Amino acid sequence: MSKYLLKNLTVMSVAKIGAVLGLIFGLIEGVIIGIVVAVGSSAAIGGLHPLLGMGIGGIVVFFAIVFGLMGGFIGGAIWALIYNVAASYVGPVELDLEVKA
Repeated sequence: MSKYLLKNLTVMSVAKIGAVLGLIFGLIEGVIIGIVVAVGSSAAIGGLHPLLGMGIGGIVVFFAIVFGLMGGFIGGAIWALIYNVAASYVGPVELDLEVKA
């Protein structure tokens, strides 16, 4: 087994991965919440028009995706910066890697 040290994370690469993960989770969360909002607003007392409920649900899905994307990007960048600072004080993460035969 070979030992490697993860000394530094490239902030932009971690931010891009965070953005992709945020997009995926935002999409999943947005669809679930969008369905609940669309059904709930259509079934509300006084009954809204079903298309209005679907429009509100669509807006919820859109904003969940956008906020997931932005939050993932910003969160990934912050996480990488904090890791780089912490690793300079306490030492990097050690990885035991093995070559697949």
